[in-house]
Amino acid sequence: MKTRRFGQLASLALVGSIALAGCGSDNNSGTGTTAGSGSSSSSTSSDCFDGTLNAEGSSAQKNAFEEAAASYSEACSGATVNYNPTGSGAGIKQFIAGQVDFAGSDSALKTEEKDGVVETDAAAQTCGSPAWNIPMVTGPIALAYNVPGVDSLTLTPDVAAQIFDGKITKWNDAKIAAINSGVSLPATDIKVFFRSDESGTTENFMKYLSGAAGDAWSYDPAKVWPASGEGKEKSAGVAEGVKSTEGGITYVEWSYAKDNDLGVAKVDNGGGAVELTGESVGKALEAAANDGEGNDLRLKLDYATKEAGAYPILLVTYEIVCSKYKDAATATKVKGFLTHFADPEVQKGLEEIGYAPLPSSIEEKVQTAIAAIS
Repeated sequence: MKTRRFGQLASLALVGSIALAGCGSDNNSGTGTTAGSGSSSSSTSSDCFDGTLNAEGSSAQKNAFEEAAASYSEACSGATVNYNPTGSGAGIKQFIAGQVDFAGSDSALKTEEKDGVVETDAAAQTCGSPAWNIPMVTGPIALAYNVPGVDSLTLTPDVAAQIFDGKITKWNDAKIAAINSGVSLPATDIKVFFRSDESGTTENFMKYLSGAAGDAWSYDPAKVWPASGEGKEKSAGVAEGVKSTEGGITYVEWSYAKDNDLGVAKVDNGGGAVELTGESVGKALEAAANDGEGNDLRLKLDYATKEAGAYPILLVTYEIVCSKYKDAATATKVKGFLTHFADPEVQKGLEEIGYAPLPSSIEEKVQTAIAAIS
């Protein structure tokens, strides 16, 4: 599948406009990916729909979503798919408000009250049925850096925590040098960039630090960054900040690190330094525990894993859907597109742009859940 070409098409078409389309709506206004002729995907006519599908949320999955939407449009004449990458928090709010057909979030719906809202309860009220978290995009979180002359870098959870908390401030600090024998580290100031908007990527990176770095990280995971550094909006913002700043480092989805030609650190949780690859991320994801019930496929990741060859810093973007939509036509659209998105061929193609395909064991459960949407 020519995923890069699809992504280029999609980046022109998916301008992020959102028509008002709730869980029970069938609004065909707005702009998005429109169908072309021919097909190079595995979608069949039974998976296609005519009309518009609207979604909003995680910027981490933006590039993956564009790839899938573009190939779906080539296969399905008459289908338009809109995605607005405003961030996970905004996507959930829009879904609960009934403004989009489904949301993308880098964290599953919360089951406990926060800011006066229990997200699972609020989403169920909007849907008129339980909402499901369906894992779709595996987004490795890269520790992306810009240190000229340093082509190989390894970080441990403890050292990464101290860097991102502003306690290690020079690249040639003895603690960094101790785990990078033979690497010539400059005395350049470390410049940390963090997401200034509410971000599932931020929350997942903090879950990693909380789970793996022990006392070196004292903050509770949240979508808002609590520590030092310079804030930039969205994934593109922090990646561009590092690219333009010698000594810069950030946590960002692998796809953005690749797009900006940034260095990506290996991570050593205690089982040896692990390079970020699709295979190493898939190995970590397969070890995740199922934390949901039935077709609600929320996952519990083991960020502190010491398994050899498993890259531990990752996030899973969930597509948050109604299990039973108030409008049957909306359910058909959601099922059609997500069936395509979860197809192994489509998933494999995403690796070219910095994502890890769903492992087959999880992909089978995802397909079952999508088929059960009504």
